[in-house]
Amino acid sequence: MVLVAVSGGPDSVALLGVLAELAPRLDLRLAVGHVHHGLRPEAEADADLTRAHAERLGLTYFLERVSVRRAPPWEGLEAEARGVRLAALEARAHAIGADRIATAHTADDQAETVLMRLFDGAGPRGLSGIAFSRGRLIRPLLASRRADVLAYLTGRGLDWAEDASNRDPSIRRNRIRHEVLPYLAQMCGSSITESLCRSAALSRAVVDDLEQRARAELTRLATRGPSGIVFKVADLRGLSTEMGPEVLLQAAAVLGDARPRRGVVHRALRRFVSAETTRRAVKMGPLVMERSGRWLRVGPLALPALGPRHWDAQGSLVLDEVGLRLEAHRFDRPADYAPPRARDRVAFDADALPESFIVRPRRRGERFAPFGGPEDRRLKSLLSDAGIPRWERSRIPLLEADGRTVWVVGLRRGRMASIGPHTRRILEVTVLPL
Repeated sequence: MVLVAVSGGPDSVALLGVLAELAPRLDLRLAVGHVHHGLRPEAEADADLTRAHAERLGLTYFLERVSVRRAPPWEGLEAEARGVRLAALEARAHAIGADRIATAHTADDQAETVLMRLFDGAGPRGLSGIAFSRGRLIRPLLASRRADVLAYLTGRGLDWAEDASNRDPSIRRNRIRHEVLPYLAQMCGSSITESLCRSAALSRAVVDDLEQRARAELTRLATRGPSGIVFKVADLRGLSTEMGPEVLLQAAAVLGDARPRRGVVHRALRRFVSAETTRRAVKMGPLVMERSGRWLRVGPLALPALGPRHWDAQGSLVLDEVGLRLEAHRFDRPADYAPPRARDRVAFDADALPESFIVRPRRRGERFAPFGGPEDRRLKSLLSDAGIPRWERSRIPLLEADGRTVWVVGLRRGRMASIGPHTRRILEVTVLPL
C-alpha cells in the first residue's frame, strides 16, 4: 500500500491523479493522507478539497490534525511543521500497513533545495538535495517540472489550492523560486533547473557510495548488544575524515533513526570522532553517541537499569535488562578439579557460602576485596581500570553473599569462599549472553 501525502496544492493533487491512473497497471493500493497544521485560515478548505479528491477516486482518506509551535522566523516554523507532518504520516503509514509514503516534490523543488544548500556552504550530502527514496518515503515526481504538473492538472480539469504563503518574499525559498532562479535562467539559460538537478544526481552518487562503504565498515567494526552499537574509538579514527562520522550515522539508521542531518551535525560528529574535542556525548533525537575511554557507543539515551534479585544459585537467572544469564552448577569436588580461569566462569567453595545470593548493581562509593589483591579498592576504579565504559558500570551485575561481593560478574571474583585443600563441594557460576 502507498499512502499518498496530499496537501491540496497542485503538485500533490497531480501526484494523486498520476498514481491513481497507474494503480491498476502497477497493482497499487492507495490511501490519501492530509496533515492539517492549523497554521493558515485556508487549512479547513484545503482539507475539504483533499477529501473530495479522495472520494472522487474511491480512496480511503485520513485527516491528521497536528499542533505546530508558532515560533519565528518562518523558516524555523516551516522546518518544525515539516518534521511534525512527516511524523504524522509515518505513524499513519505504520498503522495501516503502508509500505511507502509518496510525496510530491518536483525537479523545481530539487533545484531550489540545491541552491539553498549551496548558499549555506553544504558539502556533497547537502548538494545531493532531495532523494528519490529514503526509508518509506518516495518522490515519484522528482524528475518532473512544475510546468508539466500544471499542464496535467489543466488537461484533466482537476482543482487545486494555492498557498498564499508561497508568494511571501520574506521566505527564503520563495525568493529563490521567484527571483534567484529566474535571474539565473536569464543569465545562464533556461536549463538552469536541469543543471542543478544533474549536479544533485552526481552528488547523490558520491553520497550513495560513501553510505555503502560505511555500511561495510559498520559490519566490520561494530558490536551490537543491549547498550546499542559499540565501536573502538581507535578503529573509527583509523578511517577517513568523512568515513568515521558516516559509520556513526549508519549505526543510527540501523537503530531506527535514519533522518537526514544538517551540516552542523556532520561537523559535530567529525570533531567527536577526532582527538580534537573532549566532548563525551552527542545527542541525536532518541539516540546518543557517547565516548568512554577507548569505547564509543550509539544507542538509546537511557539504558535499562539492572534491578536487584534474590537467587538461590540453582539453575538459571535471566538478567534481561543487560542481556545476560547466570547459570549455577553444584557438584562434589573431583580429585583432579582445577578452578576455571576464564572471566565468564567462577568457582567457589560451596560450603563457605550461604544458600541464597543477591544479584544487584554497584552502589555509590562501594569498595571491593578482589581475590589475590593486596587490599580493598573502590569498585568504580576497578571497573575503569578494566576498560569498562562509563555507560556499563552501573549495569555490571554483582553477586553478593552475606553482604559481601563474591564476584564482579564477568570481571573479577572476590576473596570470599575461595577453593582450598579442604573444599569438598564446588559451586560454579557462569555468565552467558541471552
